[in-house]
Order: sequence, then C-alpha cells, then structure tokens
Amino acid sequence: MASETVTVQLTVGDEDDSIEVPTTLLDILSEGDETAPEVVGDIAMLGIAQQAHGVVHHGHGEVDEAVEAAESLAMELFEERFGRSFGEMTGHDH
Repeated sequence: MASETVTVQLTVGDEDDSIEVPTTLLDILSEGDETAPEVVGDIAMLGIAQQAHGVVHHGHGEVDEAVEAAESLAMELFEERFGRSFGEMTGHDH
C-alpha cells in the first residue's frame, strides 16, 4: 500500500525545513508527469506571487521601493516558470 503522505524537504543554504503533503493531492494537482517537487515548487511560486501582489497592491499605506522591486522580480520569475503572467494565470491584473 502506498504511503498517504510524502515528506518534502526545503533547503535554503544551510537551513532546512520539511512538510508532509498528502500524495493524493499531489496526484490531483500535477499536470502530466510532473514530479512531487515540481508540484510543490509551482504551489510555492504561486503562493509567493499572491502574497507579494497582496502586499504591494492591496496593502494599507505606502509600499517601500525595495518591496515593489521584489514584487516585480517575483512576477518576472513567476512568468519564467509558468510561461504566463500572474494576471493571465489568475485573472487578477493591475
């Protein structure tokens, strides 16, 4: 019987963390022959882009130039990964 979860290890430099993810959801969310790390990476990129968008476009008050630049870079990286802009993919564009 297959395991119900898979451990996804996250490493940045010399720091790491891990999360347990239901394998059934990874199967449902995968496109074609995407691997579990690719699915989790896609979801992470989407989540980062959504959070960055929210901070810059839906936050209260002025946004620091460095934060705006980071959001812009996140959107460029998003488009590189998915081949479509955040606005095209989510229907939410400013």
